[in-house]
Amino acid sequence: MNHRPMPWKGEKDPYKIWLSEVILQQTRVEQGWAYYEKFIKAYPTIEKLAKASDQNVFKLWEGLGYYNRCRNLLFTARHIVSNLDSNFPNNYESLLALKGVGTYTAAAIASFAYNLPYAVVDGNVFRVFSRFFGIDTPIDTQQGINDFVQIANENLDKQNAGKYNQALMDFGATVCKPAAPLCINCVFKSKCVAFLENKVNQLPVKIKSIQKKKRNFDFFCFSFEGKWLLQKRSPSDIWGGLYQFYLVENTSMPVLNNDYLNEILINQLGLAKGNLDQNLVKKLGTQKETNFIFEQILTHQLIKARFIVLPLVKMPLSLANALWVNQKELKKYPFPKIINHFFEKNDLSSM
Repeated sequence: MNHRPMPWKGEKDPYKIWLSEVILQQTRVEQGWAYYEKFIKAYPTIEKLAKASDQNVFKLWEGLGYYNRCRNLLFTARHIVSNLDSNFPNNYESLLALKGVGTYTAAAIASFAYNLPYAVVDGNVFRVFSRFFGIDTPIDTQQGINDFVQIANENLDKQNAGKYNQALMDFGATVCKPAAPLCINCVFKSKCVAFLENKVNQLPVKIKSIQKKKRNFDFFCFSFEGKWLLQKRSPSDIWGGLYQFYLVENTSMPVLNNDYLNEILINQLGLAKGNLDQNLVKKLGTQKETNFIFEQILTHQLIKARFIVLPLVKMPLSLANALWVNQKELKKYPFPKIINHFFEKNDLSSM
């Protein structure tokens, strides 16, 4: 769980932890890693950073964007050197008082450098707790932030805060991933609400993602002994309260090949070859797009949906407690227009 190799992991020097957190704000780890190493090489101590010229520091920062972060970096370095005898604050409140340091960065420095009992809540932590507890409060609202910070602090290992925070973030980055999470091998799957209720791909909820213009849906239409698996949509998103097939949302429409199917069917749901009709799986790539890809235009969104029909020959444990509906009963359930259009174009009884 705690094996992502990054140069700042396990670091106890508050200067280096602070530097890494400032660089990684609004920056991908892959990009920030190189900048962090360049900064540490040029300015290995906070004293050297404080004495550097603005021009040299900004040149090193070039390409990261959000240059106010760089200005705050210099201001805070000089403040600590001039006013605090080059000593980083060693308590949360004093860390939070530093310019450019918010609650997340203060908690990171407090827990990683001093092992103080403060939860570090990043996107990985939001995702893990949202799925584990089945919470659909949008994580990019103040209410959502408050709720998840409270949950994170309630579940914090206060004796080993630094290790716990890092392990939880690594778990979200490597197992409970945004796309294609490794649910079937997850140690928490027996207690994870999202996994048990087949809502992994619906959580966490973000208001901003709901408002994006183009969305790509893959509906996995699982059938077993005349019944079809359905999910009820979250009230926080479009079509709230309506029903759908098992949904996987992607940033673009992926190629329907074995690698993609394995990500969802094996890694997420644990469906072995014995669960599926292999003859039909082989035919998936040759399905007529006019019958299986649909679009719907909403006020602020364009929805592109693909329907992947997968008859099961054996019920997998991961789907045993899902909502399975007889084909004759499907008409009693409210569906989005795009799914009804699929019904109109295709005879489910022949699939």
